[in-house]
Amino acid sequence: MSLFSQRRVVITGLGAISNLGHDVASTWSGLLEGRSGIGPITAFEQDERWSSRIAGEVRDWDAADKLERAEIKKTDRFAQLGIWASIEAMEHSGLAWQEGDASRRGVVIGSGVGGIQTIEHFSSILAERGPKRLSPFTVPKLMVNAAAGNVSIRFNLRGVNSAPATACATGGHALAEACMFIALDQADFILAGGAESAVSPVCVSSFSAMKALSTRNDEPMFASRPFDRDRDGFVLSEGAAVLAVEELEHAKARGANILAEIIGFGITGDAGHIAAPDAAGSGAKAAMTAALRTANIPLESIDYINAHGTSTPLGDAAEVYAVKSLFGDHAYKLAMSSTKSCTGHTLGAAGGIESIAVVKAICEGVMPPTINLDNPDEGFDLNFVANTPQERKIRVALNNSFGFGGHNVSLAIAAFDG
Repeated sequence: MSLFSQRRVVITGLGAISNLGHDVASTWSGLLEGRSGIGPITAFEQDERWSSRIAGEVRDWDAADKLERAEIKKTDRFAQLGIWASIEAMEHSGLAWQEGDASRRGVVIGSGVGGIQTIEHFSSILAERGPKRLSPFTVPKLMVNAAAGNVSIRFNLRGVNSAPATACATGGHALAEACMFIALDQADFILAGGAESAVSPVCVSSFSAMKALSTRNDEPMFASRPFDRDRDGFVLSEGAAVLAVEELEHAKARGANILAEIIGFGITGDAGHIAAPDAAGSGAKAAMTAALRTANIPLESIDYINAHGTSTPLGDAAEVYAVKSLFGDHAYKLAMSSTKSCTGHTLGAAGGIESIAVVKAICEGVMPPTINLDNPDEGFDLNFVANTPQERKIRVALNNSFGFGGHNVSLAIAAFDG
């Protein structure tokens, strides 16, 4: 019996903002076009001392197009991105949020690093001008739960209010957490996802110090290349994605357009290195196994996997090993692509953006490609949807998200069958 057999969880709304576009439609079209959103960093000045000078920034965007000036003044850029995506998701869901029982509606929106830009800005003011020059909005802007809190206020969501912070697994955890709350009858409707804006001096230099970032500065559009033998690290990006998840009967009662169904998830920990994945992919394999178990489906049901696929040598290898180890012969029948090849790595927002990609792939019967995959690494012999989208009827897909700290999440998302 599935975990959600009594209270099924469906997806009724999508919202996103990324380096490919300021909404779901443009982000999705960018993925299908195989367009890279990576370019030179413009958020701050760099020189030759910086080993990595590229990122996936959200460009030509004015938060004031949807947010009030007072709201912008009180929020960090990551929270503004999260609010923006939430507005689209709520509108897409068609929920009349001004009516009904607000205590049965909630929000679960997390972030990997939260208001890092606020932290850096006010740290400079503190050092240069002293403690009395800090803004009273400093803490409300920098706290990692700021996106969730502000979205709750905007839409009068008085029920569940949570903000996971599990590094690159945050978006996946947010959706899994939302599913648990709905399955346990603590909510009927939740906005869930992640938001991130970490293209900052501290984050870029820190990830560079770890040798985690790509240094393909002269060819930014080719820098993010998951599963390719010439990959040299991930590309730091920003963005947000929020999904409206809802209890099935609640959605039906209000005549909602149901896009897909979350039928299972798995959450595990590597309990190994704080930053490096388990080389054998044991935690990733266990998360996928748990997703299949809670969904109560055989592994042969999986048609597509949206991989974590960050373009790091160790991470990609561990994920490929885990998929081949778990699925055996079926690994060569399913398809697996990494949309981070286009978007780069949005850290806490990644699980949300990629869940939206999975939902769109299911609805439209086409899998987005892994671009820049010119020479698969040794032993990487699966169908990675290299460079060109592939049409396929998708019954069930997995979305994998793995993060520093050994966090692993795998979501099982299925076509809605009524």
